[in-house]
Amino acid sequence: MISAIVYDVGRVDHHTIENESDLRAAREAPGTTWVRVSAPTREEEQMVAEAFSLHPLEMEDVRGDVRPKTAEFEGHTFVLVKTVALERGETTFDEEIRTQPIGLFLGSDWLVTVTAETGHVDVVSDVWQSVENQEGRTLKQGPDFAAYRVIDHAVEDYFDLLDTVGDTIEEIEEAILSTPDEGLIEGLNAVRRDLLSFRKVVWPMREAVGVLARGDVERVSEPTEKFYRDVYDHLVEIVDLTETYRDLTRGTRDIYLNVVSQSTNDVMKRLTVVATIFIPLTFVVGVYGMNFGDHATNLPELTWPYAYPAVVGGMGLVTAILLVHFRREGWL
Repeated sequence: MISAIVYDVGRVDHHTIENESDLRAAREAPGTTWVRVSAPTREEEQMVAEAFSLHPLEMEDVRGDVRPKTAEFEGHTFVLVKTVALERGETTFDEEIRTQPIGLFLGSDWLVTVTAETGHVDVVSDVWQSVENQEGRTLKQGPDFAAYRVIDHAVEDYFDLLDTVGDTIEEIEEAILSTPDEGLIEGLNAVRRDLLSFRKVVWPMREAVGVLARGDVERVSEPTEKFYRDVYDHLVEIVDLTETYRDLTRGTRDIYLNVVSQSTNDVMKRLTVVATIFIPLTFVVGVYGMNFGDHATNLPELTWPYAYPAVVGGMGLVTAILLVHFRREGWL
């Protein structure tokens, strides 16, 4: 699907695109031309590539799962960015990070945005809608500013994703401290995988925006560079937050292992107390359980009328003394 608008201060014109001639007419119209391409067919890709002199490898990068980047070509600049979102996995009920590439082709007075998936991408549609409604400063600026707004919207979603991940880590940590469970460590491992996937997006994204922010691209005007520098600063912050959350997941995992180890130690301590109490009791029972010959007089004290109560009482006294001792030592 191909849509095109040509805008300037005070006006926005829509162009119907059915063939390459319509694209060329939109490109040559006075003002800034923005062509939006969603889930293009091979014929539509070729039509856009020929109308704007795009290299076939650029379209291939938009279709493929390549890292974000900025590349200079003759007559235009190619910027590949990625949106991120947490969605349900196809084979599990856990949320996984889904990425969607957006190709931005930036010319002197035109901008082409290409998305590979069916339907409009929110970060592109929101900016497109604001231009249609003649809102903000986009009409007063060139195509480099419209591209900045698309990239900025994508980066804002990065913060939202990190906020969700941070809340999940806090919930897991609180649950570990209250009721440690194996399912919690599985959830923590899922968060670590999400952060790793996100890291593979945000690091090259920072490099790609850095090229636009440094003034290396002639199609980015000097007044617009400061906006790209602001996005670059946000990406630096996002990179730092990503590394911080990765450290938090490692720390939370250590907390889980310590809690489990402490619980195991408590169990072993109780078992040790029980075993220690029964050692002297077993000794007494073993001594008086021995039989020598046919008569109990082989153990003289067995003839005492109060022998049995005395032995039982002595065993109870030993148990009480051991319990008091273990409590003072902090074992109970």
